[in-house]
Amino acid sequence: MRSHGALSVPRQLSRSLRATYTSPKPCTVRWASTSLRPFQTHQLPLDRRWQQRRGQAGAAAAVLEQAAAPDDLAQETIIDNLAPEEAQRLSRVRNIGIAAHIDSGKTTVTERILYYTGRIKSIHEVRGKDAVGAKMDSMDLEREKGITIQSAATYCDWIKKENGKDEKYHINLIDTPGHIDFTIEVERALRVLDGAVMVLCAVSGVQSQTITVDRQMKRYNVPRISFVNKMDRAGANPFKAVDQISHKLRVPAAAMQVPIGVEDQFKGVVDLVDMKAIYSEGLKGETIRIADEIPPDVQPLAEEKRKKLIETLADVDDEIAEIFLDERTPTVEQIKAAVRRATISLKFTPVFMGSALADKSVQPMLDGVCDYLPNPSEVENLALDQRRKEAPVKLVSYNSLPFVGLAFKLEESNFGQLTYIRVYQGSLKKGNYIFNARTNKKVKVPRIVRMHSNEMEDTPEIGAGEICAVFGIDCASGDTFTDGALGYSMTSMFVPEPVISLSIKPKDNKDLPNFSKAMARFQREDPTFRVHVDNESQETIISGMGELHLDIYVERMRREYRVACETGQPQVAWRETLTEKVPFDHTLKKQTGGAGDFARVVGWLEPTGALEKNQFENEVTGGAISEKFIFACDKGFQLSCNKGPLVGHKVLGTRMVINDGATHMTDSSEMAFKTATQQAFRKAFGQGRPQILEPLMKTTITAPTEFQGAIVGLLNKRNAVINDTDIGPEDFTVYADCSLNSMFGFSTQLRAATQGKGEFGMEFSHYSPAPMQLQKELVAKHEKMMADKNKK
Repeated sequence: MRSHGALSVPRQLSRSLRATYTSPKPCTVRWASTSLRPFQTHQLPLDRRWQQRRGQAGAAAAVLEQAAAPDDLAQETIIDNLAPEEAQRLSRVRNIGIAAHIDSGKTTVTERILYYTGRIKSIHEVRGKDAVGAKMDSMDLEREKGITIQSAATYCDWIKKENGKDEKYHINLIDTPGHIDFTIEVERALRVLDGAVMVLCAVSGVQSQTITVDRQMKRYNVPRISFVNKMDRAGANPFKAVDQISHKLRVPAAAMQVPIGVEDQFKGVVDLVDMKAIYSEGLKGETIRIADEIPPDVQPLAEEKRKKLIETLADVDDEIAEIFLDERTPTVEQIKAAVRRATISLKFTPVFMGSALADKSVQPMLDGVCDYLPNPSEVENLALDQRRKEAPVKLVSYNSLPFVGLAFKLEESNFGQLTYIRVYQGSLKKGNYIFNARTNKKVKVPRIVRMHSNEMEDTPEIGAGEICAVFGIDCASGDTFTDGALGYSMTSMFVPEPVISLSIKPKDNKDLPNFSKAMARFQREDPTFRVHVDNESQETIISGMGELHLDIYVERMRREYRVACETGQPQVAWRETLTEKVPFDHTLKKQTGGAGDFARVVGWLEPTGALEKNQFENEVTGGAISEKFIFACDKGFQLSCNKGPLVGHKVLGTRMVINDGATHMTDSSEMAFKTATQQAFRKAFGQGRPQILEPLMKTTITAPTEFQGAIVGLLNKRNAVINDTDIGPEDFTVYADCSLNSMFGFSTQLRAATQGKGEFGMEFSHYSPAPMQLQKELVAKHEKMMADKNKK
């Protein structure tokens, strides 16, 4: 293949077209094997458009071929080879998410964006007195609690003035929760978005969850612009937030605006690129007035911050660095281009400011989204080619290429399962058949919709780079869909491990079918919500990211499925063992008319020396007990070990040796020997100074260094054994063995002690004797429970 720039029409394709081109009539073109849809026939007139189309189809095919070696295919090459109408469409598309710490005003910002773009006709507040609630908080629970629980998708069109002309931008928008318990919602939104708006509070600046959101944005290489909200609040200081982004988040940042007035005097902003004042006027700030004259009291600050903006850009952009070193002043176009380049390459974040609740300066931030965040063709997305041993391939956002999409979120609706899909390559049409790369099943797409919170609008086709939702497709969150022409699969999102568990059961057994339905649905929708049945206690255990996370699901079960549930701490899997060797000689003799029961077993019970599996040994000589009865004795021993005498939990580290016994010609049976062994075990176990063992968990805690003292204090309260500590430049990690029983509620205390910045994980390590006081309490509790059961 000859290179033309970086790509050209493949030679074989070129020859086949040249041969056909000699015909004087409108011709039938049969694409060569290099094309995307083999042997598809097209009727084309012989004119320049035909020539142009021929070149584009070949270029698309060549791009697809070169995508197999992602290192050789630059993003600029993909953009250069876009068909003009495709380039025009994609340049006007933005897929963005709104993410921030809880209560920074994300949903309020989203509400204003929808109002100013004309998607909604009136504004309703998150905790408004009219009881309507924000458009994006569609769940009753969200409106009651005033928090976002599920990420909500919508789309809108923003008309932006460019060079005196109105240009329409299509924005797909996802509003994400701020609470750390619903972090998976932010995770899966950022997995499929091209850019994000990070909202910060003008008073609090960078907070704990802002750091988590920043980590997630970096994990998926998502460029972001920052919006300092709540500029009308007392104590608002946007420049403190700008400094914190640079130092705490380690992302070079500079203000693109300075405020005109602060706190309750906040009137508007000065754009530092154009050096013009922008005021929001009208009843809801819907009228933007741009003035060339900057207020005299703001002028010095604006000039100082503009210099700071150019200096920061010079550190991250070569073109501005050259201009800066030559002591020239960059033009408005050069600054805008540099901000865009640096933002998309993740080297910089422009910072805008305003107040969503006061309806001020949200529109300039929307202009910033259009100016500085990438369109879908400018973002590098990789997939794995299953047909080439999972070799990485680049996805190319051309409509003409084979379809590749990722299902990133599932929801149950009145019409069945709703699957949110991000289309990375090709287009998705209603009635098409698509393949699930994980299950290899072919499914038909019966209906495609664009989402507007909990409302939907039907659409016949969705192009590359867009987000939509489809009905009637059975899949899991994170599944890749193709049209069958490519064996691609995309990497799924990062799913954090659950940190808290509860036991749960319906109050009424007649609700069990609905209970099971709810559990299955919640697990399918939310990968961080886990359900399992404990083998020992037979309790249903639910695990999640925090107490609020599980409380929400219990409440949703009551409202959506009318199942009232009882929750409690899950039972700890205690173990029992004995510490001394005890001999036994037990005879079972029972006569009840007819054949009776007789069995005698002699031997001893002893600890194995290690807390491992139990052992049964046969040392009977001279045939005192026959082989089939020895097998019954072994069975009796194993049954006794499954339910120990102390608290009814499994027995560990015990060996039973039988070395003698006696049988009766007619009264001995396997059942008799099994029962005799169980009775002998119970009697001997009680005399062997038994102990209760508790599970110790290998616990790893990571948090910023300043909280080291607080965390060590928390572990000491739980009698944990600290094994090791790693101290890094910012974070430190503690490795400790902690009793599982003392770790209930630890996640909440850890978050409180570390301002939400601490994380921990647990896995089982080994069993160890429980403290004596705890052993006495457990035995007394078990005896009381058995006494109550016998009374009944």
